[in-house]
Amino acid sequence: MPMYMDVHEALPAGAGFDDVAGAHAADVKTQSAHGVDYKAYWVDETQGKVFCLVEAPSAEAAIAVHREAHGLVADRIFEVREGV
Repeated sequence: MPMYMDVHEALPAGAGFDDVAGAHAADVKTQSAHGVDYKAYWVDETQGKVFCLVEAPSAEAAIAVHREAHGLVADRIFEVREGV
């Protein structure tokens, strides 16, 4: 199944790491209905950016989870391959 990295360019005003953790938990509760598996996320509070790694059948499915879980849809999404 494809992997995607999505990028949220700006956290909502006043939001921080704990808020992102809550949004990720909401994603995890919602993801199975869309055949999606949110793997990990990274937060840069200084720049106000969030990066999410997700395994999904399509970018649209990954976006649907964010939209349904909390409404914070990523600004960009890239299909990626993991390297070691």
